[in-house]
Amino acid sequence: MTVEQQVPDKFQGFAVDKAENWDHPKLVSYDRKKINPHDVVVKNETCGLCYSDIHTITAAWSPINTNKGEYGLVVGHEIAGTVIAVGSEVKDFKVGDRAGIGAASSSCLDCNRCKHNNEQYCTKAVATYNSKDSKADDYVTQGGYSSHSIAQDQFVFHIPDNLEFKYASPLFCAGITVFSPIVRNLQLLDEDKIEDPSKTEKSQLKSAKGKTVGIIGIGGLGHLAVQFSAALGAKVVVFSRSNSKKEQAFELGASEFVATQEDENWPSKYEDTFDLVLNCGSGSDGLDLPKYLSILKVNKNFISVGLPPTSEKFEVSPFTFLKHGAAFGSSLLGSKIEVEEMLKLAGEHNIKPWIEEVPISEENVHKALKRCEAGDVRYRFVFTEFDKAFGGVEKN
Repeated sequence: MTVEQQVPDKFQGFAVDKAENWDHPKLVSYDRKKINPHDVVVKNETCGLCYSDIHTITAAWSPINTNKGEYGLVVGHEIAGTVIAVGSEVKDFKVGDRAGIGAASSSCLDCNRCKHNNEQYCTKAVATYNSKDSKADDYVTQGGYSSHSIAQDQFVFHIPDNLEFKYASPLFCAGITVFSPIVRNLQLLDEDKIEDPSKTEKSQLKSAKGKTVGIIGIGGLGHLAVQFSAALGAKVVVFSRSNSKKEQAFELGASEFVATQEDENWPSKYEDTFDLVLNCGSGSDGLDLPKYLSILKVNKNFISVGLPPTSEKFEVSPFTFLKHGAAFGSSLLGSKIEVEEMLKLAGEHNIKPWIEEVPISEENVHKALKRCEAGDVRYRFVFTEFDKAFGGVEKN
C-alpha cells in the first residue's frame, strides 16, 4: 500500500468562511494536500487554542485564504497526535509514533538559516495554516481543528511518553515561544555541538543557576515562561500590574513578585539585576520600556514575545539603550532541537500548561473562541475528543 493509500483523500475540520463569521466555524470536509517525501501525516488527538487563531480568522493580520472550491479556513497550530503515514524520505518517524506540530509546517531546508538551526526563520517557511505551500501546488495549509495534519518532518516533534497529549499541545506554540529566547539569551544550549535530542534520554541543557530572569505578565505565555525558567535553575521575578496573580506566580515557581502599579520604587530596587527580561504581555499599553531596560545587567536583552495589536507601539529613547548597553529584541518559535529539548525538560520536571479541556465541536469551538477573545481563560484551551467529532473520516 502506498503512502497516499494509507491516508484519507479528504480530512474534516472546523472552518471559518469569512472574517465576520470568525466565531462560527462549521464542520466541513476538504481535500488534503499532497504528501511529499519528507512529510509526516498525523491523526490529531488534541489541539490548543492560540490567540493567533483569532487574529487569523478575524483577518487582523492578513486576509483569510482558501483553496479553490473549499469552504473556509481551518486554524489551530498546537497539534498533538499519532503518526499514521510517512513520506519516502522520512527517517525519524514511523507509524504509531506520538508526535506534535506547531505554527510552522515546512521550510526550504537549504538556506543558511535552515542549515544552522534557525529553520523557523526561513524566508520560504510555510505556516501551518493560511499559508500557500509552493511544494504542494500552492495549497493553502489547514490547521489542527481537524481530523489530520500534514507537515514536513523537520517541523514534526517527538512527544515523550511521560507527557500527555493535552499538556503537550500548548507547548508547540506558547511553550516554544518562551523557551527559545530563554535558552538562547542565557546561552544554555550549544546547538552545533549537542546530540540529536530525539536520540538521547536526558536533557542536554546547561543549568541557569546564578541567572536572574524577569517575566512580564502571567498568561498563556508567561505562566509557561516562569515554569521553564525555574526548572532550568534561574531565579525568577514576575512583573504584573497588580497583585491579583501573585499567588499564582509563586505556585508556578517564581521567587519574587512585583506589582508595578503598586510599587513605584521597583526600578531602583532591581537596578542592574537581570540577565534577561522576557515580555509575555499581550499589549504594550502602559509598558514603561525604559524602566525595564534599566534593570538589565550590561549587554543583556529585553525580549518581547507577546504580540500586541498592530496599532500599538513601543516607545523608547536611544539614550536609554546607551546607558545600559541593552538590546531590545523579539523571538519566533524555536528550532527543532529547542522544541525537543523543551519537551524533554517538560517531561522530566512535570511542567504542565494550565489548561481547560474542551471537547471539540461547532458549539464548543464557538464558545472557546469567544471566551479567549474576552480573556476568559486560565491559561490555555485545549480541544479534545477528536474521535467523536471526526468519526466519519474514512480511508481510501
